[in-house]
Amino acid sequence: MDRNKKQKTVTRQWRPISTEASSVDESLIKDVTVESENEDQLQEVHFSSGSFSNTKQVTVTEVTQSTVSSSSLDNNTENKVLEGGSVLSMEKHSLSIEVGASLIRFIKGKGGSTQQKIEEEMGVKIFIPSSKEEESIIIEGSSIDSVTSASEKIQAIIDEAVNSPGLNYSHFISLPLAIHPELVDKLVNFQNSILEISDAFLDETVESDPNEGTSDNEDKDQEFSRGSDVAVELKVEDDKNVKVDLTSVPLVSYAPKASKPSTLSDLGIDKSIFIKPTAFHLTVLMLKLWNKERIDAATEVLKSISSKVMDALDNRPLSIRLKGLDCLRGSMAKARVLYATVEEVGNEDRLLRACQVIIDAFVEAGLVLEKDAKHKLKLHATVMKTSHRRGEKRRKNDYFDARGIFKKFGSEEWGEYLIREAHLSQRFVYDENGYYHCCASIPFPEGMQVD
Repeated sequence: MDRNKKQKTVTRQWRPISTEASSVDESLIKDVTVESENEDQLQEVHFSSGSFSNTKQVTVTEVTQSTVSSSSLDNNTENKVLEGGSVLSMEKHSLSIEVGASLIRFIKGKGGSTQQKIEEEMGVKIFIPSSKEEESIIIEGSSIDSVTSASEKIQAIIDEAVNSPGLNYSHFISLPLAIHPELVDKLVNFQNSILEISDAFLDETVESDPNEGTSDNEDKDQEFSRGSDVAVELKVEDDKNVKVDLTSVPLVSYAPKASKPSTLSDLGIDKSIFIKPTAFHLTVLMLKLWNKERIDAATEVLKSISSKVMDALDNRPLSIRLKGLDCLRGSMAKARVLYATVEEVGNEDRLLRACQVIIDAFVEAGLVLEKDAKHKLKLHATVMKTSHRRGEKRRKNDYFDARGIFKKFGSEEWGEYLIREAHLSQRFVYDENGYYHCCASIPFPEGMQVD
């Protein structure tokens, strides 16, 4: 019997996996041929779905393991022939999927329950990296079908996570304002004047809206006035009884006297809800970039539209005016976001046109969530925000009383400032200057165009 090692060739038809439920172009289906000449040799075939339209980019690797040598094959053949059986070969198939470190927790599930469920249902093993710097998981199984089914299940989990509030926005397009030292100083003074609170400030908070919260009492008074007739018997001198019909006595309701808050905490105000002066900015677009591939794509998009943004600005410098304060949602008594209003100096709408160029480019590149693409841009410079609150005082329906702040700073003139550049900024990470980490930037015109 020939003892030379035999070459085994396995041909598989591989279909790329998309993270969205969109159709796949049949021309993109690849025939993958895996050859194994030596025992325990692993042959890897890489495929990237980055060229798909309307799909998230996923790197897929198939690994087919063949452990059949000529000697073992001959021995197994002889044994199987004697036993009347058939010849079997063992193969393992693997997929490597780049998901991003921020999405790993969704695949694992609470206590690893989601991962375990997929492994048991699909008959696979999922290997999750221990390092936060690694962004790929590996699915291993005995057949392509089981591995593919498991990967599709994971893609569905990723899709759901990306569109849920559970996954934070990781990046955003910002127009830095903290590059102006005089504006940073004004913000510092604004914060200090509130945090170093006085009795006069607390009094202003109470007096600014005396009717706040009285509607419930008025309703109760009206309900009482509609009640049944009431007669009261009064005993007077000479043992005479007098009946008095109370329905003929007019009822007068009094608004409860507002109690004076004793501390900033009573108003829901603490230092953590103030925006860092060194990170002051305007937001153009929020982004969820959960892996390096998407960050790189966003970087390229921003750089590629630099000339279009310049054209939208008419190649002329652009300045904005910050004036007063307003509340984004809710009321001043129950504010969640307090911001300075933004006006373009000259009112030519050049800034809005430039921002729209940026937004359209990122939407076209598939880097913006569908719900975010539908939002209408409202430029505003946030100065206080409850979602930034830290510590035990944070609650689900969080707010703060901004009435006293608005009375004092509602007409504040913050000044006029030149917009010098647009950044792809990373949230929760700061550079040495205190501003958000800059992944990429494009300039805005700073000097007058010279003919």
